[in-house]
Amino acid sequence: MSFSVRSFLVLFSLSLGFSSWSFAQAAELPKASDVKTVKLFEVDRYCEGVVFDHSGHGYVSHGDKITKFNINGEHEVWANLGAPNGHKVLADGTHLVCDASMHAVLHLDANGKVLGNASSECNGTPLRGPNDLSLDPEGGFYFTDPGGSDDKKLIGTVHYVDPAGKTHLIDEGLAFPNGIVLTPDRKTLYVGESKKNRILKYDVKNAGEVGKRQVFAKLPTKMGEQIDNQPDGICLDADGNLYVAHFGMKQVQVLNPSGEIVARYAGGNITTSNVAFGGPDWTTIYITGGLGELSGGGGLFKIDLGVKGLVILPPQE
Repeated sequence: MSFSVRSFLVLFSLSLGFSSWSFAQAAELPKASDVKTVKLFEVDRYCEGVVFDHSGHGYVSHGDKITKFNINGEHEVWANLGAPNGHKVLADGTHLVCDASMHAVLHLDANGKVLGNASSECNGTPLRGPNDLSLDPEGGFYFTDPGGSDDKKLIGTVHYVDPAGKTHLIDEGLAFPNGIVLTPDRKTLYVGESKKNRILKYDVKNAGEVGKRQVFAKLPTKMGEQIDNQPDGICLDADGNLYVAHFGMKQVQVLNPSGEIVARYAGGNITTSNVAFGGPDWTTIYITGGLGELSGGGGLFKIDLGVKGLVILPPQE
Protein backbone atom coordinates (compact mmCIF):
# COMPACT_ATOMS: atom_id res chain seq x y z
CA MET A 1 0.00 0.00 0.00
CA SER A 2 1.28 3.45 -0.86
CA PHE A 3 2.10 6.06 1.81
CA SER A 4 -0.72 8.29 0.57
CA VAL A 5 -3.33 5.60 1.15
CA ARG A 6 -1.96 4.80 4.63
CA SER A 7 -2.01 8.50 5.52
CA PHE A 8 -5.55 8.74 4.27
CA LEU A 9 -6.72 5.88 6.47
CA VAL A 10 -5.20 7.50 9.56
CA LEU A 11 -6.93 10.80 8.77
CA PHE A 12 -10.11 8.86 8.14
CA SER A 13 -10.00 7.40 11.65
CA LEU A 14 -9.43 10.81 13.22
CA SER A 15 -12.29 12.43 11.29
CA LEU A 16 -14.75 9.72 12.24
CA GLY A 17 -13.82 9.87 15.90
CA PHE A 18 -15.88 13.05 16.29
CA SER A 19 -18.95 11.76 14.41
CA SER A 20 -22.30 10.96 15.98
CA TRP A 21 -23.21 7.34 15.28
CA SER A 22 -26.00 6.79 17.81
CA PHE A 23 -29.36 5.30 16.88
CA ALA A 24 -32.37 7.62 16.77
CA GLN A 25 -35.71 6.99 18.43
CA ALA A 26 -37.52 4.18 16.62
CA ALA A 27 -39.77 5.20 13.75
CA GLU A 28 -42.60 3.09 12.38
CA LEU A 29 -41.91 1.45 9.05
CA PRO A 30 -44.53 2.14 6.38
CA LYS A 31 -46.62 -0.68 4.95
CA ALA A 32 -45.58 -1.90 1.51
CA SER A 33 -48.99 -0.86 0.18
CA ASP A 34 -48.37 2.72 1.31
CA VAL A 35 -45.14 3.29 -0.64
CA LYS A 36 -44.23 3.16 -4.31
CA THR A 37 -41.14 1.74 -5.99
CA VAL A 38 -40.07 4.21 -8.70
CA LYS A 39 -37.52 3.61 -11.44
CA LEU A 40 -34.97 6.42 -11.60
CA PHE A 41 -33.01 5.29 -14.67
CA GLU A 42 -31.59 2.26 -16.48
CA VAL A 43 -28.00 1.28 -17.25
CA ASP A 44 -26.55 -1.11 -19.81
CA ARG A 45 -25.73 -3.88 -17.36
CA TYR A 46 -26.86 -5.40 -14.08
CA CYS A 47 -25.88 -2.86 -11.42
CA GLU A 48 -24.61 -2.88 -7.84
CA GLY A 49 -22.76 -0.79 -5.28
CA VAL A 50 -25.07 2.20 -4.75
CA VAL A 51 -23.59 4.92 -2.50
CA PHE A 52 -23.82 8.70 -1.95
CA ASP A 53 -21.15 11.38 -1.53
CA HIS A 54 -21.01 14.62 0.47
CA SER A 55 -22.66 16.64 -2.31
CA GLY A 56 -25.65 14.30 -2.49
CA HIS A 57 -24.60 12.64 -5.74
CA GLY A 58 -24.95 8.89 -5.99
CA TYR A 59 -22.94 6.20 -7.74
CA VAL A 60 -23.79 2.76 -9.13
CA SER A 61 -21.47 0.06 -10.45
CA HIS A 62 -22.38 -1.77 -13.67
CA GLY A 63 -20.22 -3.93 -15.92
CA ASP A 64 -16.82 -2.23 -16.03
CA LYS A 65 -18.17 1.23 -15.21
CA ILE A 66 -19.32 3.40 -12.31
CA THR A 67 -22.06 5.90 -13.13
CA LYS A 68 -22.61 9.08 -11.13
CA PHE A 69 -26.17 10.42 -10.74
CA ASN A 70 -28.27 13.02 -8.96
CA ILE A 71 -31.60 12.46 -7.23
CA ASN A 72 -33.47 13.58 -10.36
CA GLY A 73 -31.97 10.68 -12.30
CA GLU A 74 -29.51 12.64 -14.44
CA HIS A 75 -26.43 10.47 -14.82
CA GLU A 76 -23.10 10.01 -16.58
CA VAL A 77 -20.19 7.57 -16.51
CA TRP A 78 -17.76 8.57 -13.75
CA ALA A 79 -15.11 5.83 -13.90
CA ASN A 80 -14.03 2.92 -16.10
CA LEU A 81 -12.54 0.04 -14.11
CA GLY A 82 -12.57 -3.76 -14.31
CA ALA A 83 -15.55 -5.17 -12.42
CA PRO A 84 -16.51 -2.61 -9.75
CA ASN A 85 -19.00 -3.46 -7.06
CA GLY A 86 -19.18 -2.34 -3.41
CA HIS A 87 -18.35 1.34 -2.92
CA LYS A 88 -17.91 3.82 -0.07
CA VAL A 89 -16.97 7.51 0.04
CA LEU A 90 -14.44 8.80 2.55
CA ALA A 91 -13.89 11.96 4.58
CA ASP A 92 -11.52 13.56 2.06
CA GLY A 93 -13.87 12.90 -0.89
CA THR A 94 -11.92 9.92 -2.20
CA HIS A 95 -13.52 6.54 -2.76
CA LEU A 96 -13.01 2.87 -1.93
CA VAL A 97 -14.31 0.44 -4.56
CA CYS A 98 -14.23 -3.36 -4.52
CA ASP A 99 -13.17 -4.67 -7.94
CA ALA A 100 -13.31 -8.43 -8.44
CA SER A 101 -11.40 -8.53 -11.73
CA MET A 102 -8.56 -6.47 -10.28
CA HIS A 103 -8.56 -8.64 -7.13
CA ALA A 104 -8.38 -5.54 -4.98
CA VAL A 105 -10.17 -2.83 -3.06
CA LEU A 106 -9.25 0.24 -5.09
CA HIS A 107 -8.65 3.78 -3.84
CA LEU A 108 -10.02 6.40 -6.28
CA ASP A 109 -9.91 10.18 -6.25
CA ALA A 110 -13.01 12.38 -6.42
CA ASN A 111 -12.89 12.30 -10.24
CA GLY A 112 -12.78 8.51 -10.56
CA LYS A 113 -9.03 8.16 -11.14
CA VAL A 114 -7.37 5.15 -9.52
CA LEU A 115 -4.83 6.24 -6.90
CA GLY A 116 -3.75 2.74 -5.90
CA ASN A 117 -4.89 -0.31 -3.96
CA ALA A 118 -6.31 -0.01 -0.47
CA SER A 119 -6.03 -3.81 -0.19
CA SER A 120 -4.83 -6.50 -2.59
CA GLU A 121 -3.50 -9.27 -0.32
CA CYS A 122 -3.80 -10.69 3.17
CA ASN A 123 -0.77 -12.19 4.86
CA GLY A 124 0.89 -12.64 1.48
CA THR A 125 -2.13 -14.31 -0.17
CA PRO A 126 -3.67 -12.34 -3.07
CA LEU A 127 -7.35 -11.45 -2.80
CA ARG A 128 -9.64 -13.43 -5.11
CA GLY A 129 -12.51 -11.04 -5.77
CA PRO A 130 -13.61 -8.40 -3.22
CA ASN A 131 -17.34 -7.73 -3.28
CA ASP A 132 -18.56 -5.23 -0.68
CA LEU A 133 -17.28 -3.16 2.23
CA SER A 134 -18.28 -1.29 5.36
CA LEU A 135 -16.48 1.59 7.07
CA ASP A 136 -15.34 1.45 10.69
CA PRO A 137 -16.07 4.74 12.51
CA GLU A 138 -12.75 4.43 14.32
CA GLY A 139 -10.80 3.99 11.09
CA GLY A 140 -10.16 1.27 8.53
CA PHE A 141 -12.84 -0.86 6.92
CA TYR A 142 -14.25 -4.38 6.62
CA PHE A 143 -14.83 -6.16 3.31
CA THR A 144 -16.00 -9.49 1.89
CA ASP A 145 -14.13 -11.62 -0.64
CA PRO A 146 -16.38 -14.35 -2.06
CA GLY A 147 -14.24 -14.96 -5.15
CA GLY A 148 -14.74 -18.52 -6.42
CA SER A 149 -16.83 -19.68 -3.48
CA ASP A 150 -20.25 -21.35 -3.41
CA ASP A 151 -22.21 -23.75 -1.19
CA LYS A 152 -19.79 -26.59 -1.99
CA LYS A 153 -16.55 -24.63 -2.31
CA LEU A 154 -16.34 -22.88 1.04
CA ILE A 155 -13.45 -20.49 0.42
CA GLY A 156 -15.15 -17.12 0.96
CA THR A 157 -13.48 -14.75 3.41
CA VAL A 158 -14.11 -11.60 5.44
CA HIS A 159 -11.32 -9.08 6.09
CA TYR A 160 -10.48 -5.94 8.03
CA VAL A 161 -8.06 -3.26 6.83
CA ASP A 162 -6.62 -1.28 9.74
CA PRO A 163 -5.75 2.46 9.64
CA ALA A 164 -2.11 1.58 8.90
CA GLY A 165 -3.23 -0.24 5.75
CA LYS A 166 -2.67 -3.85 6.84
CA THR A 167 -5.30 -6.41 5.82
CA HIS A 168 -6.39 -8.94 8.46
CA LEU A 169 -8.42 -12.14 8.05
CA ILE A 170 -11.67 -12.05 10.07
CA ASP A 171 -13.36 -15.26 8.95
CA GLU A 172 -13.02 -17.91 6.25
CA GLY A 173 -14.79 -20.99 4.94
CA LEU A 174 -17.90 -19.12 3.77
CA ALA A 175 -20.34 -19.78 0.93
CA PHE A 176 -20.12 -16.49 -0.99
CA PRO A 177 -19.97 -13.75 1.68
CA ASN A 178 -21.58 -10.71 0.12
CA GLY A 179 -23.14 -7.60 1.69
CA ILE A 180 -21.53 -6.35 4.88
CA VAL A 181 -22.31 -3.63 7.43
CA LEU A 182 -20.91 -2.64 10.82
CA THR A 183 -23.27 -1.19 13.42
CA PRO A 184 -22.35 2.35 14.51
CA ASP A 185 -21.48 1.27 18.05
CA ARG A 186 -18.85 -1.03 16.45
CA LYS A 187 -20.19 -4.00 18.41
CA THR A 188 -21.83 -6.01 15.63
CA LEU A 189 -20.82 -6.93 12.09
CA TYR A 190 -23.46 -8.33 9.73
CA VAL A 191 -22.57 -10.34 6.62
CA GLY A 192 -24.89 -11.80 4.00
CA GLU A 193 -23.89 -15.38 3.08
CA SER A 194 -25.50 -15.62 -0.33
CA LYS A 195 -25.21 -19.33 -1.12
CA LYS A 196 -26.69 -20.32 2.24
CA ASN A 197 -29.50 -17.73 2.10
CA ARG A 198 -28.77 -16.32 5.52
CA ILE A 199 -27.38 -13.35 7.43
CA LEU A 200 -24.42 -13.92 9.71
CA LYS A 201 -23.62 -11.90 12.81
CA TYR A 202 -20.30 -11.35 14.54
CA ASP A 203 -19.73 -9.77 17.94
CA VAL A 204 -16.87 -7.32 17.51
CA LYS A 205 -14.41 -7.40 20.40
CA ASN A 206 -11.93 -4.89 19.01
CA ALA A 207 -11.30 -3.43 15.58
CA GLY A 208 -10.58 -6.39 13.34
CA GLU A 209 -11.21 -8.93 16.11
CA VAL A 210 -14.54 -10.75 16.18
CA GLY A 211 -16.14 -13.63 18.03
CA LYS A 212 -17.47 -16.84 16.56
CA ARG A 213 -19.86 -16.43 13.63
CA GLN A 214 -23.56 -16.68 14.50
CA VAL A 215 -26.60 -17.08 12.28
CA PHE A 216 -28.59 -13.88 12.71
CA ALA A 217 -31.41 -14.85 10.34
CA LYS A 218 -32.37 -17.56 7.88
CA LEU A 219 -34.17 -15.87 5.01
CA PRO A 220 -37.26 -16.91 3.03
CA THR A 221 -36.89 -19.08 -0.07
CA LYS A 222 -38.14 -18.25 -3.55
CA MET A 223 -41.79 -18.81 -4.48
CA GLY A 224 -43.83 -18.51 -7.66
CA GLU A 225 -42.13 -16.28 -10.24
CA GLN A 226 -39.16 -15.49 -8.00
CA ILE A 227 -36.01 -16.93 -9.56
CA ASP A 228 -33.55 -17.13 -6.67
CA ASN A 229 -33.03 -16.44 -2.97
CA GLN A 230 -29.61 -15.02 -2.18
CA PRO A 231 -29.02 -12.11 0.22
CA ASP A 232 -26.89 -9.49 -1.52
CA GLY A 233 -26.23 -5.89 -0.40
CA ILE A 234 -27.33 -4.75 3.06
CA CYS A 235 -27.67 -1.50 4.99
CA LEU A 236 -29.05 -0.19 8.28
CA ASP A 237 -31.56 2.45 9.21
CA ALA A 238 -31.13 4.75 12.20
CA ASP A 239 -33.13 2.39 14.41
CA GLY A 240 -30.92 -0.63 13.79
CA ASN A 241 -33.19 -2.38 11.29
CA LEU A 242 -31.28 -4.30 8.61
CA TYR A 243 -32.32 -3.89 4.95
CA VAL A 244 -31.48 -6.86 2.73
CA ALA A 245 -31.53 -6.77 -1.07
CA HIS A 246 -32.74 -10.33 -1.70
CA PHE A 247 -31.39 -11.33 -5.10
CA GLY A 248 -33.96 -13.13 -7.24
CA MET A 249 -36.89 -12.43 -4.93
CA LYS A 250 -37.58 -8.91 -6.29
CA GLN A 251 -37.59 -7.61 -2.72
CA VAL A 252 -35.87 -5.59 -0.06
CA GLN A 253 -36.59 -7.36 3.21
CA VAL A 254 -36.28 -5.50 6.51
CA LEU A 255 -35.15 -7.35 9.63
CA ASN A 256 -35.44 -5.89 13.11
CA PRO A 257 -32.52 -6.17 15.61
CA SER A 258 -33.89 -9.58 16.68
CA GLY A 259 -33.61 -10.95 13.14
CA GLU A 260 -37.35 -10.98 12.39
CA ILE A 261 -38.68 -9.78 9.04
CA VAL A 262 -40.84 -6.73 9.75
CA ALA A 263 -41.33 -5.39 6.22
CA ARG A 264 -40.93 -6.32 2.56
CA TYR A 265 -40.71 -3.77 -0.23
CA ALA A 266 -40.75 -4.31 -3.99
CA GLY A 267 -37.21 -3.96 -5.32
CA GLY A 268 -38.14 -3.10 -8.89
CA ASN A 269 -35.39 -5.28 -10.35
CA ILE A 270 -35.76 -9.04 -10.77
CA THR A 271 -32.27 -9.63 -9.41
CA THR A 272 -32.33 -7.10 -6.56
CA SER A 273 -28.68 -6.58 -5.68
CA ASN A 274 -28.03 -3.69 -3.32
CA VAL A 275 -29.75 -1.06 -1.19
CA ALA A 276 -28.63 2.19 0.43
CA PHE A 277 -30.22 5.23 2.03
CA GLY A 278 -29.82 8.60 0.36
CA GLY A 279 -31.63 11.79 -0.58
CA PRO A 280 -31.64 15.17 1.17
CA ASP A 281 -33.02 13.75 4.44
CA TRP A 282 -31.58 10.23 4.10
CA THR A 283 -35.12 8.83 4.16
CA THR A 284 -35.15 7.29 0.67
CA ILE A 285 -33.81 3.85 -0.16
CA TYR A 286 -32.13 3.36 -3.54
CA ILE A 287 -32.12 -0.14 -4.99
CA THR A 288 -29.93 -1.66 -7.71
CA GLY A 289 -30.09 -4.91 -9.67
CA GLY A 290 -30.93 -6.42 -13.00
CA LEU A 291 -34.10 -5.94 -14.99
CA GLY A 292 -33.82 -9.53 -16.16
CA GLU A 293 -31.07 -12.12 -16.10
CA LEU A 294 -27.51 -11.11 -15.26
CA SER A 295 -26.57 -10.64 -18.91
CA GLY A 296 -29.20 -7.94 -19.42
CA GLY A 297 -29.58 -4.32 -18.35
CA GLY A 298 -29.96 -2.95 -14.88
CA GLY A 299 -32.03 -0.33 -13.13
CA LEU A 300 -31.84 2.04 -10.20
CA PHE A 301 -35.09 2.29 -8.24
CA LYS A 302 -36.07 4.30 -5.18
CA ILE A 303 -38.66 4.19 -2.43
CA ASP A 304 -39.43 7.23 -0.28
CA LEU A 305 -39.85 5.53 3.08
CA GLY A 306 -39.91 8.51 5.42
CA VAL A 307 -37.65 6.50 7.74
CA LYS A 308 -34.21 7.86 8.59
CA GLY A 309 -31.34 5.82 7.29
CA LEU A 310 -28.08 5.35 9.12
CA VAL A 311 -25.72 7.95 7.66
CA ILE A 312 -22.37 6.20 7.21
CA LEU A 313 -20.77 9.02 5.25
CA PRO A 314 -17.91 10.41 7.36
CA PRO A 315 -17.80 14.20 7.89
CA GLN A 316 -16.10 16.01 5.05
CA GLU A 317 -12.61 17.29 5.76
